[in-house]
Formats: sequence, structure tokens, C-alpha cells
Amino acid sequence: MALHLAYDDIGKGFVQQYYGLFDDALQRSTLVNMYNNDSFMTFEGIQIKGVSNIMEKLNSLSFKKIGRVLTAVDSQPTLDGGVLIHVLGRLKTDEDQPHAYTQTFVLKPIGTSFFVQHDIFRLALHDTL
Repeated sequence: MALHLAYDDIGKGFVQQYYGLFDDALQRSTLVNMYNNDSFMTFEGIQIKGVSNIMEKLNSLSFKKIGRVLTAVDSQPTLDGGVLIHVLGRLKTDEDQPHAYTQTFVLKPIGTSFFVQHDIFRLALHDTL
């Protein structure tokens, strides 16, 4: 399979759609359509595999409000026609202080669309002594 030449547009469009659904508690459950049983997620160091386990984690998140500022969305094509996406941003949930975060997605082609094969999320918190 060839490199997908529209990888930058795909990456930016995906991020806009994903966060639009994720940040709306009433629509978060529709993210089920973006994952499948071959999907992997690492959420704050916790390894999760498969759509049902991923959705269980996402639906268990307790915050009600999300404020998000995207600093950068960088994308690269993968050799199988997919897209690697790295997001850098700032996140504020409920009344918590804002925190920087990173999230990395690997979109794998399936027919004329994509599914999230890999999803890694981490707040940029640094433990200091």
C-alpha cells in the first residue's frame, strides 16, 4: 500500500472530530465507531486492548467539563497507508488546574476509512523530589 498523500489534512480533521466527540460527555460514547478489537490504548500508563475495554475506560472518566487548547498537531504517513498523529495541548477538566498533555494516534486504513489502531494519552506531569 502506498503512502497517503493527504496525511496532514487527515490528521487535523481526525483530531478535530475526535476531540469534538470526546469533549462532549453526551457524544463520548460514539467514539466506539473509531476503535475496533485490534485497537490499543495507553491511558496514563494503563494498557488497554479492544474496543469494549477502551470504551469502558473512556466512559468511566468522571469529569463533566473539558476546556482544551491545541498547541500543535503533527502528522506523518505510515508505510501501510495510515497516519501517525501527535498532539500537544493544554487540558482543563472541571475545576482542576490546566495541564499540558500529549496524545499520539495511529490511524490504520480499513476500506476507504480508518480506525484508531493505537492511542497513547499522557498528562505532562513531572514528579519532582
